[in-house]
Amino acid sequence: MKRKLRVAILFGGKSAEHEISIISAKNIFDAIDKKKYEVVLIGIDKKGRWYLNDDARLLQQVKTPTPIKFNRESNALALVPGNKTKQWIYLSGHRKQKPVDVVFPVLHGTFGEDGTVQGLLKLADIPFVGAGVLGSAVGMDKDAMKRLLRDAGISIAKFLVFDGAGQEQIDFAAVTRELGLPLFVKPANLGSSVGISKAKSEAEFRNAVKDAFRYDRKILVEEAIQGREIECSVLGNERPIASLPGEIVTRHEFYSYEAKYLDENGARLEIPAKLPPRVAEEIQQAAIKTFKALCCEGMARVDFFLRDEREVIVNEINTIPGFTKISMYPKLWEASGISYTELIDRLIQLALERFQREKKLKTTFSG
Repeated sequence: MKRKLRVAILFGGKSAEHEISIISAKNIFDAIDKKKYEVVLIGIDKKGRWYLNDDARLLQQVKTPTPIKFNRESNALALVPGNKTKQWIYLSGHRKQKPVDVVFPVLHGTFGEDGTVQGLLKLADIPFVGAGVLGSAVGMDKDAMKRLLRDAGISIAKFLVFDGAGQEQIDFAAVTRELGLPLFVKPANLGSSVGISKAKSEAEFRNAVKDAFRYDRKILVEEAIQGREIECSVLGNERPIASLPGEIVTRHEFYSYEAKYLDENGARLEIPAKLPPRVAEEIQQAAIKTFKALCCEGMARVDFFLRDEREVIVNEINTIPGFTKISMYPKLWEASGISYTELIDRLIQLALERFQREKKLKTTFSG
Protein backbone atom coordinates (compact mmCIF):
# COMPACT_ATOMS: atom_id res chain seq x y z
CA MET A 1 0.00 0.00 0.00
CA LYS A 2 1.33 3.41 -0.98
CA ARG A 3 2.37 5.58 1.97
CA LYS A 4 0.26 8.65 2.61
CA LEU A 5 2.05 11.97 2.23
CA ARG A 6 2.33 13.87 5.52
CA VAL A 7 0.98 17.38 4.99
CA ALA A 8 1.45 20.02 7.70
CA ILE A 9 -1.19 22.74 7.67
CA LEU A 10 0.54 25.78 9.16
CA PHE A 11 -1.89 28.37 10.52
CA GLY A 12 -2.47 31.18 13.01
CA GLY A 13 0.53 33.50 13.14
CA LYS A 14 1.42 36.91 14.54
CA SER A 15 -0.44 39.00 11.96
CA ALA A 16 -3.68 40.93 12.29
CA GLU A 17 -5.26 38.16 10.18
CA HIS A 18 -4.61 35.41 12.77
CA GLU A 19 -8.28 34.52 13.23
CA ILE A 20 -9.02 34.30 9.50
CA SER A 21 -6.05 31.96 9.10
CA ILE A 22 -7.58 29.58 11.64
CA ILE A 23 -10.86 29.44 9.72
CA SER A 24 -8.98 28.77 6.47
CA ALA A 25 -7.05 25.95 8.17
CA LYS A 26 -10.27 24.37 9.44
CA ASN A 27 -11.79 24.36 5.97
CA ILE A 28 -8.66 22.85 4.39
CA PHE A 29 -8.51 20.17 7.10
CA ASP A 30 -12.15 19.28 6.55
CA ALA A 31 -11.82 19.04 2.76
CA ILE A 32 -8.38 17.49 2.18
CA ASP A 33 -8.38 13.92 0.82
CA LYS A 34 -7.48 11.94 3.95
CA LYS A 35 -7.17 8.73 1.94
CA LYS A 36 -4.21 10.34 0.21
CA TYR A 37 -2.76 12.63 2.89
CA GLU A 38 -1.95 12.32 6.57
CA VAL A 39 -2.61 15.73 8.06
CA VAL A 40 -0.50 17.39 10.74
CA LEU A 41 -1.78 20.62 12.32
CA ILE A 42 0.82 23.18 13.38
CA GLY A 43 -0.54 26.35 14.96
CA ILE A 44 1.41 29.55 15.57
CA ASP A 45 0.15 31.72 18.41
CA LYS A 46 0.12 35.51 18.44
CA LYS A 47 3.53 35.59 20.10
CA GLY A 48 5.05 33.51 17.29
CA ARG A 49 5.35 30.21 19.20
CA TRP A 50 4.74 27.03 17.19
CA TYR A 51 2.63 24.16 18.55
CA LEU A 52 1.70 20.74 17.27
CA ASN A 53 -2.08 20.52 17.46
CA ASP A 54 -2.65 16.78 17.40
CA ASP A 55 -6.26 17.18 18.47
CA ALA A 56 -8.27 18.14 15.38
CA ARG A 57 -11.23 19.02 17.60
CA LEU A 58 -9.41 22.29 18.24
CA LEU A 59 -10.42 23.41 14.75
CA GLN A 60 -13.88 21.86 14.76
CA GLN A 61 -15.02 24.46 17.30
CA VAL A 62 -14.10 27.34 15.00
CA LYS A 63 -17.09 29.00 13.34
CA THR A 64 -16.31 32.72 13.58
CA PRO A 65 -13.08 34.76 13.44
CA THR A 66 -12.29 34.54 17.16
CA PRO A 67 -9.00 33.51 18.79
CA ILE A 68 -8.55 29.92 19.94
CA LYS A 69 -6.20 28.65 22.60
CA PHE A 70 -3.43 26.47 21.22
CA ASN A 71 -2.33 23.23 22.81
CA ARG A 72 -0.38 22.87 26.01
CA GLU A 73 3.24 23.95 26.39
CA SER A 74 4.49 20.36 26.06
CA ASN A 75 3.48 20.51 22.37
CA ALA A 76 5.69 23.52 21.58
CA LEU A 77 7.76 22.82 18.46
CA ALA A 78 10.85 24.12 16.72
CA LEU A 79 11.89 23.54 13.11
CA VAL A 80 15.46 22.32 12.61
CA PRO A 81 16.87 23.28 9.18
CA GLY A 82 18.95 20.72 7.31
CA ASN A 83 18.10 17.69 9.46
CA LYS A 84 15.81 15.19 7.73
CA THR A 85 15.63 12.78 10.67
CA LYS A 86 15.05 15.51 13.27
CA GLN A 87 13.09 17.97 11.18
CA TRP A 88 10.98 19.00 14.17
CA ILE A 89 11.90 18.94 17.84
CA TYR A 90 9.71 19.39 20.89
CA LEU A 91 11.02 22.13 23.13
CA SER A 92 10.19 19.92 26.10
CA GLY A 93 12.75 17.44 24.71
CA HIS A 94 10.73 14.35 25.58
CA ARG A 95 9.32 13.24 22.21
CA LYS A 96 10.09 13.07 18.52
CA GLN A 97 7.87 14.25 15.69
CA LYS A 98 8.01 12.49 12.34
CA PRO A 99 9.11 14.62 9.35
CA VAL A 100 6.49 16.04 7.01
CA ASP A 101 6.57 15.78 3.22
CA VAL A 102 5.06 19.17 2.45
CA VAL A 103 3.81 22.24 4.33
CA PHE A 104 0.58 24.05 3.41
CA PRO A 105 0.93 27.57 4.89
CA VAL A 106 -2.34 29.41 5.43
CA LEU A 107 -0.71 32.29 7.27
CA HIS A 108 -2.40 35.41 5.95
CA GLY A 109 -0.52 38.69 6.27
CA THR A 110 2.82 39.54 7.90
CA PHE A 111 5.11 36.82 9.27
CA GLY A 112 3.52 34.27 6.95
CA GLU A 113 2.61 35.69 3.58
CA ASP A 114 5.60 38.01 3.26
CA GLY A 115 8.41 35.52 2.53
CA THR A 116 9.57 35.02 6.12
CA VAL A 117 8.09 31.55 6.63
CA GLN A 118 8.84 30.65 3.03
CA GLY A 119 12.52 31.40 3.62
CA LEU A 120 12.54 29.27 6.76
CA LEU A 121 10.93 26.32 4.96
CA LYS A 122 13.34 26.71 2.06
CA LEU A 123 16.30 26.61 4.47
CA ALA A 124 14.79 23.52 6.08
CA ASP A 125 14.53 21.88 2.62
CA ILE A 126 10.78 21.26 2.95
CA PRO A 127 8.39 21.66 -0.01
CA PHE A 128 5.63 24.21 0.62
CA VAL A 129 2.47 25.38 -1.11
CA GLY A 130 2.32 28.81 -2.71
CA ALA A 131 4.72 31.52 -3.76
CA GLY A 132 8.42 31.40 -2.87
CA VAL A 133 10.41 34.00 -0.97
CA LEU A 134 10.54 36.65 -3.70
CA GLY A 135 6.94 36.33 -4.90
CA SER A 136 5.67 36.39 -1.34
CA ALA A 137 7.72 39.45 -0.40
CA VAL A 138 6.80 41.61 -3.39
CA GLY A 139 3.19 40.46 -3.23
CA MET A 140 2.99 41.67 0.37
CA ASP A 141 4.74 45.02 -0.13
CA LYS A 142 2.23 47.12 -2.08
CA ASP A 143 4.89 49.71 -2.95
CA ALA A 144 7.29 47.19 -4.52
CA MET A 145 4.38 45.33 -6.11
CA LYS A 146 2.93 48.39 -7.82
CA ARG A 147 6.30 49.55 -9.11
CA LEU A 148 6.93 46.12 -10.66
CA LEU A 149 3.45 46.10 -12.21
CA ARG A 150 3.98 49.60 -13.59
CA ASP A 151 7.29 48.55 -15.14
CA ALA A 152 5.57 45.53 -16.70
CA GLY A 153 3.07 47.83 -18.42
CA ILE A 154 0.14 46.72 -16.26
CA SER A 155 -2.48 49.36 -15.47
CA ILE A 156 -2.62 50.38 -11.77
CA ALA A 157 -4.09 53.21 -9.69
CA LYS A 158 -1.99 56.33 -9.12
CA PHE A 159 -0.26 56.23 -5.73
CA LEU A 160 2.22 57.95 -3.41
CA VAL A 161 4.41 56.35 -0.74
CA PHE A 162 5.41 57.78 2.65
CA ASP A 163 7.60 56.40 5.42
CA GLY A 164 7.36 56.92 9.15
CA ALA A 165 10.24 59.38 9.31
CA GLY A 166 8.33 61.88 7.15
CA GLN A 167 4.92 61.34 8.69
CA GLU A 168 4.57 64.88 10.06
CA GLN A 169 5.63 66.47 6.77
CA ILE A 170 2.92 64.89 4.59
CA ASP A 171 1.34 67.76 2.65
CA PHE A 172 -2.40 67.14 2.25
CA ALA A 173 -2.78 69.82 -0.44
CA ALA A 174 0.04 68.32 -2.52
CA VAL A 175 -1.38 64.83 -2.13
CA THR A 176 -4.85 65.86 -3.27
CA ARG A 177 -3.45 67.81 -6.23
CA GLU A 178 -1.83 64.56 -7.35
CA LEU A 179 -4.54 62.05 -6.44
CA GLY A 180 -7.77 64.00 -5.90
CA LEU A 181 -10.47 63.21 -3.36
CA PRO A 182 -11.62 60.84 -2.01
CA LEU A 183 -8.50 58.72 -1.61
CA PHE A 184 -7.39 55.56 0.18
CA VAL A 185 -4.68 55.25 2.83
CA LYS A 186 -3.13 51.81 3.35
CA PRO A 187 -0.27 50.18 5.26
CA ALA A 188 2.22 48.97 2.65
CA ASN A 189 2.49 45.50 4.20
CA LEU A 190 -0.79 44.02 5.38
CA GLY A 191 -3.92 42.32 4.06
CA SER A 192 -7.63 41.72 4.62
CA SER A 193 -8.20 45.50 4.47
CA VAL A 194 -6.73 45.90 7.98
CA GLY A 195 -5.62 49.50 8.55
CA ILE A 196 -7.17 50.74 5.28
CA SER A 197 -9.28 53.90 5.34
CA LYS A 198 -11.13 55.98 2.79
CA ALA A 199 -10.63 59.72 3.30
CA LYS A 200 -12.87 62.49 1.96
CA SER A 201 -11.45 65.41 3.95
CA GLU A 202 -8.20 66.56 5.52
CA ALA A 203 -9.36 65.52 8.99
CA GLU A 204 -10.22 62.01 7.75
CA PHE A 205 -6.92 61.87 5.90
CA ARG A 206 -4.88 62.73 9.01
CA ASN A 207 -6.70 60.09 11.04
CA ALA A 208 -6.25 57.52 8.26
CA VAL A 209 -2.51 58.21 8.06
CA LYS A 210 -2.16 57.85 11.82
CA ASP A 211 -4.08 54.56 11.76
CA ALA A 212 -2.10 53.11 8.83
CA PHE A 213 1.21 53.88 10.54
CA ARG A 214 0.05 51.75 13.49
CA TYR A 215 0.53 48.70 11.26
CA ASP A 216 3.56 49.56 9.12
CA ARG A 217 6.42 52.04 8.83
CA LYS A 218 5.54 52.64 5.17
CA ILE A 219 2.13 53.60 3.83
CA LEU A 220 0.48 54.11 0.46
CA VAL A 221 -1.95 56.83 -0.49
CA GLU A 222 -3.94 55.94 -3.62
CA GLU A 223 -6.49 57.55 -5.87
CA ALA A 224 -10.01 56.19 -5.38
CA ILE A 225 -11.08 54.23 -8.45
CA GLN A 226 -14.80 54.35 -9.12
CA GLY A 227 -15.69 51.03 -10.64
CA ARG A 228 -16.65 47.40 -10.12
CA GLU A 229 -14.45 45.21 -7.89
CA ILE A 230 -13.47 42.08 -9.80
CA GLU A 231 -11.27 39.20 -8.60
CA CYS A 232 -9.60 36.37 -10.49
CA SER A 233 -7.84 33.27 -9.14
CA VAL A 234 -4.56 31.97 -10.59
CA LEU A 235 -3.18 28.44 -10.25
CA GLY A 236 0.11 26.97 -11.45
CA ASN A 237 3.87 27.33 -11.54
CA GLU A 238 5.56 28.00 -14.88
CA ARG A 239 2.32 27.70 -16.91
CA PRO A 240 -0.38 29.24 -14.71
CA ILE A 241 -4.07 29.27 -15.54
CA ALA A 242 -6.77 31.75 -14.53
CA SER A 243 -10.27 31.08 -13.23
CA LEU A 244 -13.47 32.74 -14.28
CA PRO A 245 -13.61 36.24 -12.75
CA GLY A 246 -15.94 37.03 -9.85
CA GLU A 247 -17.33 40.29 -8.51
CA ILE A 248 -17.50 41.74 -4.99
CA VAL A 249 -20.68 43.75 -4.47
CA THR A 250 -20.24 45.45 -1.09
CA ARG A 251 -22.89 47.22 0.96
CA HIS A 252 -20.21 49.15 2.85
CA GLU A 253 -18.21 52.23 1.84
CA PHE A 254 -15.59 49.82 0.50
CA TYR A 255 -14.65 46.15 0.95
CA SER A 256 -13.40 46.59 4.52
CA TYR A 257 -12.43 44.01 7.15
CA GLU A 258 -15.92 44.37 8.63
CA ALA A 259 -17.57 43.79 5.24
CA LYS A 260 -15.39 40.73 4.61
CA TYR A 261 -15.60 38.95 7.94
CA LEU A 262 -17.86 40.52 10.54
CA ASP A 263 -21.03 41.59 8.73
CA GLU A 264 -22.66 38.53 7.17
CA ASN A 265 -24.58 40.86 4.84
CA GLY A 266 -21.60 43.12 4.20
CA ALA A 267 -20.91 41.92 0.68
CA ARG A 268 -22.28 39.66 -2.01
CA LEU A 269 -20.14 37.54 -4.33
CA GLU A 270 -21.21 37.30 -7.97
CA ILE A 271 -19.61 34.10 -9.30
CA PRO A 272 -18.95 34.26 -12.15
CA ALA A 273 -19.10 38.01 -12.67
CA LYS A 274 -21.55 39.26 -15.28
CA LEU A 275 -19.05 40.48 -17.84
CA PRO A 276 -18.82 40.57 -21.64
CA PRO A 277 -16.63 37.65 -22.83
CA ARG A 278 -13.99 40.07 -24.14
CA VAL A 279 -13.65 41.83 -20.76
CA ALA A 280 -13.60 38.54 -18.83
CA GLU A 281 -10.80 37.26 -21.06
CA GLU A 282 -8.85 40.51 -20.66
CA ILE A 283 -9.08 40.16 -16.87
CA GLN A 284 -7.89 36.54 -17.01
CA GLN A 285 -4.91 37.49 -19.16
CA ALA A 286 -4.07 40.43 -16.89
CA ALA A 287 -4.24 38.10 -13.85
CA ILE A 288 -1.74 35.70 -15.41
CA LYS A 289 0.52 38.57 -16.51
CA THR A 290 0.43 39.99 -12.96
CA PHE A 291 1.19 36.57 -11.45
CA LYS A 292 4.25 36.17 -13.70
CA ALA A 293 5.47 39.76 -13.31
CA LEU A 294 5.54 39.34 -9.52
CA CYS A 295 7.37 35.98 -9.70
CA CYS A 296 4.51 34.08 -8.07
CA GLU A 297 3.98 30.32 -8.00
CA GLY A 298 1.32 27.92 -6.82
CA MET A 299 -1.61 30.20 -6.16
CA ALA A 300 -2.71 33.81 -5.97
CA ARG A 301 -5.82 35.92 -6.23
CA VAL A 302 -5.53 39.07 -8.32
CA ASP A 303 -7.92 41.93 -7.48
CA PHE A 304 -9.07 44.42 -10.10
CA PHE A 305 -11.15 47.51 -10.63
CA LEU A 306 -13.24 47.71 -13.77
CA ARG A 307 -13.73 51.39 -14.57
CA ASP A 308 -16.43 52.53 -17.01
CA GLU A 309 -17.12 48.87 -17.86
CA ARG A 310 -14.02 48.70 -20.05
CA GLU A 311 -10.79 49.79 -18.28
CA VAL A 312 -9.12 46.94 -16.35
CA ILE A 313 -6.94 48.17 -13.44
CA VAL A 314 -4.99 45.87 -11.11
CA ASN A 315 -5.47 46.71 -7.44
CA GLU A 316 -3.24 44.07 -5.82
CA ILE A 317 -2.27 40.41 -5.59
CA ASN A 318 -2.82 38.11 -2.63
CA THR A 319 -0.40 35.18 -2.52
CA ILE A 320 -2.15 33.32 0.32
CA PRO A 321 -5.78 34.26 -0.30
CA GLY A 322 -8.56 33.41 2.09
CA PHE A 323 -9.21 29.69 1.85
CA THR A 324 -12.52 29.22 3.62
CA LYS A 325 -15.29 27.45 1.72
CA ILE A 326 -16.94 30.80 1.04
CA SER A 327 -13.72 32.61 0.09
CA MET A 328 -13.41 33.96 -3.42
CA TYR A 329 -10.28 31.98 -4.37
CA PRO A 330 -11.75 28.45 -4.03
CA LYS A 331 -15.25 29.57 -5.06
CA LEU A 332 -13.92 30.87 -8.38
CA TRP A 333 -12.16 27.58 -9.06
CA GLU A 334 -15.32 25.68 -8.16
CA ALA A 335 -17.18 27.75 -10.75
CA SER A 336 -14.35 27.00 -13.20
CA GLY A 337 -14.66 23.23 -12.68
CA ILE A 338 -12.13 22.48 -9.91
CA SER A 339 -13.62 21.35 -6.60
CA TYR A 340 -12.30 22.50 -3.23
CA THR A 341 -10.74 19.08 -2.50
CA GLU A 342 -9.18 18.85 -5.96
CA LEU A 343 -7.81 22.38 -5.62
CA ILE A 344 -6.02 21.44 -2.39
CA ASP A 345 -4.57 18.37 -4.12
CA ARG A 346 -3.35 20.38 -7.11
CA LEU A 347 -1.66 22.93 -4.87
CA ILE A 348 0.19 20.21 -2.97
CA GLN A 349 1.31 18.59 -6.21
CA LEU A 350 2.50 21.96 -7.55
CA ALA A 351 4.57 22.42 -4.38
CA LEU A 352 6.20 19.01 -4.81
CA GLU A 353 6.79 19.65 -8.52
CA ARG A 354 8.58 22.94 -7.83
CA PHE A 355 10.65 21.36 -5.08
CA GLN A 356 11.86 18.59 -7.38
CA ARG A 357 12.63 21.10 -10.14
CA GLU A 358 14.69 23.25 -7.78
CA LYS A 359 16.57 20.24 -6.40
CA LYS A 360 18.08 19.75 -9.87
CA LEU A 361 19.71 23.18 -9.77
CA LYS A 362 23.37 23.46 -8.79
CA THR A 363 24.07 25.42 -5.63
CA THR A 364 27.87 25.05 -5.64
CA PHE A 365 30.55 25.64 -8.26
CA SER A 366 32.41 22.48 -9.26
CA GLY A 367 34.49 23.88 -12.11
